[in-house]
Amino acid sequence: MTSPLRADLIGRLTAAGDPDRATGQQAYMKSTLPFHGVRVPEVRRIAKAVASAHPFADREECTRAVLDIWRRATHREQQYAATEIAFLTPYRKWLDGRALTMIEEMIVTGAWWDHVDALASRHMGTMLGRDPARIRPAMWEWATDDLTRDGALWRRRTAILCQLRFGDETDLELLFHAIEASIDSEEFFLRKAIGWALREYAKVDAETVLGFVAEHRDQMSALSRREALKRVG
Repeated sequence: MTSPLRADLIGRLTAAGDPDRATGQQAYMKSTLPFHGVRVPEVRRIAKAVASAHPFADREECTRAVLDIWRRATHREQQYAATEIAFLTPYRKWLDGRALTMIEEMIVTGAWWDHVDALASRHMGTMLGRDPARIRPAMWEWATDDLTRDGALWRRRTAILCQLRFGDETDLELLFHAIEASIDSEEFFLRKAIGWALREYAKVDAETVLGFVAEHRDQMSALSRREALKRVG
């Protein structure tokens, strides 16, 4: 049975869709799911409107709704909307250690940069800042996840990117642990994540980033070094 919230979401996304744009979006994202053809800012607006029209009474109701949309998505923007709903101001308070199972499922089954990067930098970052006692050990473990395990690549990328918004409050021990665990990996998405995370931290402490890159120059890929030093003289 389709819930009123999910039905409303699908109806609004369908109405806002552009079939020509949808074809290009699906090809660009290499997605097995089709697209409605709705731009991301409009998906966010629709997600907010739908959640406002169908408010959640508690954490459990929110989790059920988000996962129902995610798991039963017929188009990729429906999953984008699930991600947005979980991060809306009225429900963001529930992003803590108890949300780890839900967010991990979305990361592992999303298994592509568009889903994972949003979940890592926003949702997991919020959870880490709010509940470090439970989330930090999980990120420490995810950083060294066995790459033969399903979803390990995306767990590792999440561990590297979860502090993108932390600035001078970045936990350098956790950041460097996550980077060093994958520093010699040949996986493009890990190399890119390493450079991105270091580039963001360089905005507040360029000297530390320069030192880290110099120390690990022989291990770090050219892509990671180039990305890390983009904004450093």
